[in-house]
Parts: sequence; structure tokens; C-alpha cells
Amino acid sequence: MNTTPPTGNLAAATFEITTFGTLHQDPPPGDALTVDLTTALRNPPEDPTVRDQMINSTGLAQFVLDYVLATPGAREIVERTVRRALAQHTALPGETVRIHVYCRGGRHRSVSVGRQTGRLLQELGATVTVMHRHVHLPVQESTR
Repeated sequence: MNTTPPTGNLAAATFEITTFGTLHQDPPPGDALTVDLTTALRNPPEDPTVRDQMINSTGLAQFVLDYVLATPGAREIVERTVRRALAQHTALPGETVRIHVYCRGGRHRSVSVGRQTGRLLQELGATVTVMHRHVHLPVQESTR
């Protein structure tokens, strides 16, 4: 990734990433940068070649993370999210930057993108907390 850290001490930067699923009807409260994956990336359980494996897994598993990040556009979304978060940190130094990453179920796409975003911010020296609101809940079936 070619993200250049902002000037100043990124070690003092704090980011909170919350992942969730919109089908659960209880988004996290508060103001945050948002990343909407509901239609941006294919929902892994909708891929018949991996459906059985995905139904029983979450974005906390390495193979799910790898699958989601291999989806066309996924890495660009992560990199854009990191750039947006760094820009907010630069504009509001000393404040915690909150990022809400969501998909429909909150188990695969949002968890994977949230994890990867957090990892990249940590590699830049920031303090990052990643919380997964709905990762433990069953897969939600719905039409788009």
C-alpha cells in the first residue's frame, strides 16, 4: 500500500473500527467514517463454490479474510478507508477516529475489511481497536 502517514506522531493516533451487519437492525451509535460493503463486494455465502465453508465461518478465519480480500475492489476499498482515516486524524489531531464498516450480515465482508484496515493502520504506528458487533450471530439470508 502506498499510504503516506500524516506529519506528526502517528503513535499518538487512535482508531476504533466497528464492524456490523445492517440486517441486525442495531448499528453502532455515534458519528464515524462509514464503509458500506452491502453491494460493493460479493457476499461469500452467495458463491456456490464456497457456500458451505462460508456459512460455518467468519471473517476472523484466515481463509475468509483471504477470500474477501481477493474479491475485485476489496483491497482498493481498504486502502481508501485507510487514507480517509488518516485524513480525519490529520484534520482532528488528538481525537479518536471512528470507522464503521458494514455489510448485510456482519460476519464476512465487514469483518475482513475491518481487520485489514486495522492491520494497515497498526503497521503505520497507530493504536487500533477493532470490534465485531455481529460476527457471532448466524448468517442472515436475504435478497439484495
